[in-house]
Order: sequence, then C-alpha cells, then structure tokens
Amino acid sequence: MVKTYYIALIPGDGTGPEVLREGIKVLDAAAAKFGFKLAFTEFDFSAARYLRTGETLPDSAVDELRKFSSIFLGAIGHPDVKPGILETGILLKARFALDQYINLRPVKLYPNVETPLRDKGPEHIDFVVIRENTGGIYTGHGGATRVGTADEIATQLMVYDRRTVDRCLKYAFELKKKRNAKDPKYAEKPITLIHKRNVLTHCGDLWYRAFEEMGAAQYPELKRDYNHVDAANMWFVKNPEWFDVAVTENLFGDIITDLGAMIQGGLGVAAGGNINPDGVSMFEPMGGSAPKYTGKNVINPMAAIGAAMMMLDTLGETEASQAIEAAMVAAMQQMKSQAAGQMGYSTIEVGDMVADLVAKG
Repeated sequence: MVKTYYIALIPGDGTGPEVLREGIKVLDAAAAKFGFKLAFTEFDFSAARYLRTGETLPDSAVDELRKFSSIFLGAIGHPDVKPGILETGILLKARFALDQYINLRPVKLYPNVETPLRDKGPEHIDFVVIRENTGGIYTGHGGATRVGTADEIATQLMVYDRRTVDRCLKYAFELKKKRNAKDPKYAEKPITLIHKRNVLTHCGDLWYRAFEEMGAAQYPELKRDYNHVDAANMWFVKNPEWFDVAVTENLFGDIITDLGAMIQGGLGVAAGGNINPDGVSMFEPMGGSAPKYTGKNVINPMAAIGAAMMMLDTLGETEASQAIEAAMVAAMQQMKSQAAGQMGYSTIEVGDMVADLVAKG
C-alpha cells in the first residue's frame, strides 16, 4: 500500500507563496520517483488575513494542524503589520502549541555558492545548529510598569527547567551520534554547547551541568566542547570547520543561526525545521517574505526546496531527501548566483530544474 503524507501548507506573505510553489513542485517529483503520495491542504494564515480579520492563528487551527504529517511554511511578514504581531501570533504560537521544541538549522556551504568568508569552501562549512525552541526568554515571562514615563521598567526573563533542557540536549547528542556514524570526518569534531555561563550564571549553569552529565553518562564516546556565545560568533567566522553539532538555548540560537545563514551563502539557501520528534513539525525557508521581490519571479526558491528536503528526511523518506539534495547541488552548479535577481534563472526555472533533476535521478 502506498504511503500518504498529509501536508499543511501555509504560503503566507510576500514571496512566500512563490517559493512554496517551487518546493511543492520538487516534492511532487520526489513522491512520483520514490513511490509515496503527498496530500496538501492550504491555510491562509498571513498578514493579509490579519489585516482583513484581525485574526492570526486561532486555537481551532492549532487543533486542525495536529492532524497533519507535517507543515510547510512559505514566509510570514508584512510592512503594514507592526513587528511582533505575526511573529508571536502565528510562528511562536505554532511552535509552542505544537511543542516544536527543536529548531534544526543546517549550516552547509554547497559547491558554487559564494560565502563572504575568505579562503573557506564546502569542506570547511558543514555543521548543524540545534536551538531550543520553546523555552527561554521567548516564553514571555516578565512585564512592564510605568509605561511611557521616565521611570518605565521592562523585564523579560530567561526561564528554563531541567526537562526542557534535557530533551533538547538528548536530541543533539543523538544527532551527533548519527552524523559520526555517517562520516568519519564528523567523528573528529565535538558536540559544542553554546551559552554565556560566565554571566548568565543560573541558566548557563543549568545548561552546562545537564550537558556534561548527559554526555558523561550516556555518550562518553562523543567529544564535548563549550563556547560562550560571543566566542562562538567569532569562531563561526574564523574557523567554521571546528563545528559539527552545536546546541544552544532559544535567544542565542536565533542570533547565531542568522550568522550561519550568511556564511553558508545567504538567506536564499538557508532552510530550517521546527521539530517535534513525536508530533507535527514545521519546515520553512529562512529568508522571510522579501516583499520588494513579490511577483517578480526573481526570488531564489532554493531555501524552500531545502526545507522540503528536510521535511522528507524527518518523515522518514531519506532516499527521496537525498535525491533532492543531489538535485539542489547539481542545479546550484548551473546558477550564476544565489542572490535574488542574479541567479541566471527565474524562480520558476530554478524549481523546474531541480524537479527535473529529481525525476531523472
């Protein structure tokens, strides 16, 4: 019996629908090639819906999203909507409500993709950042008093419990084991915890103790390292080849993964997943809605295609995922650039090329 995966589509805003369309095109080619089915259902959660109705992501929609195999997101964001409304009302609400406690961000430089790092190539930039995705400062603990006065006070607290830390670390250690088994070059490198324990002595100490205790007790064969987050930013730029699996808390992960996107060639190629290992996960390109490119057929869909690749891998369709990555690499070799409007191909042409390469194998 042919397996069917039920995929919720959230095209979103700006160029989101354009890049999602190309990702779907590639997914359809992979499904036909590898003998499974994909059933798509589209949802209109977006700035347009919010501006029209005042609604972001209702609780009823969260319940409906739980029924799907996965969620494929285009982009959320619009210049006419105040920052924070869509991010908290759609993206963060989905992550928290669906308990997508892992943000998985591969940082991989592909051949023929430019990096701003001098003398660094694909052999130097191939690591993964695991960001804890449902705790920390983004949980909204805190508040503001005397707002609008000279004595205004605002607080936002970094809050972590041991269970939240442990489950994130467990995922990171298990991923490190898999990567080590996949290729000996990964086994030479440590799993790296990134925090700021010299200043954030309470949360930092919790993360560090949990990391060391879990590593020593359950994964003694794995090399371990620790970086303060400011030092990690320096080493990402100077020596990215030192890293394989890096794990960190929510805020620091949000910041360093944008740096990771730049060193892997830009937001046009950066994809990520919001993972619930036992539930519904959500995959997206990292480039945002890019409204200035909307409707021009010039935006790079490669990040959305990479998100589709990650989605299939998480669903267990490893062979299809690997075929998409191989097709992406082959297509990138033919492109002039990964920057919007400079690819040498249109958005649709890039999607067609990757889909065709997947189909031909």
